[in-house]
Amino acid sequence: MHPLQPIYNQESKVLILGTMPSPVSRQVLFYYGHPQNRFWAVMAAICGENLPDDKEGKMNLALQHGFALWDVLHSCTIRGAEDTTIRNPVANDFTEILRASDISHIFTTGQQATQFYRKLCLPTIGIASVYLPSTSAANRGNYPMQALQQYYAKELQGFLR
Repeated sequence: MHPLQPIYNQESKVLILGTMPSPVSRQVLFYYGHPQNRFWAVMAAICGENLPDDKEGKMNLALQHGFALWDVLHSCTIRGAEDTTIRNPVANDFTEILRASDISHIFTTGQQATQFYRKLCLPTIGIASVYLPSTSAANRGNYPMQALQQYYAKELQGFLR
């Protein structure tokens, strides 16, 4: 069962979706909560902000710059943080977040989030997602920090405030 509420407001323009919170994120009850995950550093950099050091600062970064956060899956069976072990996936219901915001574009972080979104959500939502590389430390070899920032900046250009 998904332990986190989505982060958004009526002015959110884009929705960034992971697959499912990692064990550390579930423990700290916040998105991209593992200290080695690079999501918040990437987003702060491309928004021209300092990296917030607490949950409130990170939530404010998202809301002030127009990006909403949630995950593709509401529930699943998963071993650790390994998305490739996911079984029995059940998608989140995006009706409320899309109705109550200005979201017109959806981005998915990582291959598994993208695949689950396209299979489970796209048919009912009708908004295609744009792939973003995973910000996990496990993806450092494929995407060093500078490359990750450049990729996110290019894809999110024109969408963030």
